[in-house]
Amino acid sequence: MGERAHLPPITGDDVVWTAVRAQGAGGQNVNKVASAVHLRFDVRGSSLPEAVKARLLASGDQRITPAGVVVIKAQRHRTQERNLADALERLQALVEAAAHVPRARRPTRPTKGSQRRRVDSKVERGRTKAARGRVVE
Repeated sequence: MGERAHLPPITGDDVVWTAVRAQGAGGQNVNKVASAVHLRFDVRGSSLPEAVKARLLASGDQRITPAGVVVIKAQRHRTQERNLADALERLQALVEAAAHVPRARRPTRPTKGSQRRRVDSKVERGRTKAARGRVVE
């Protein structure tokens, strides 16, 4: 497997968050209480290792803006605290996924036997198809 960089957990000090009203069903609670959380994490200004920053920015995740800021909106729960914790967990999972260094692929070649079996099966298939033609007497 690939390597994984050692990362400290992301805390509330590394992010900027704002409370907003959640969308969707929920009645008076949703209309009245700002329980959803918008979490913003500046990748370029963070203390992450450079390699992790580069992989995170190159990941093409739609939550990362062109300016290199991760924006996560959490609105699953009824309370602001739980939504903030959920957003931080999702950010941590995103950063941990970027910390995983993929293993380098070593190119291999097919064996002589597998090449021979492939060609033999192609020849056999060709004979089967050729035999399907019109019968000439």
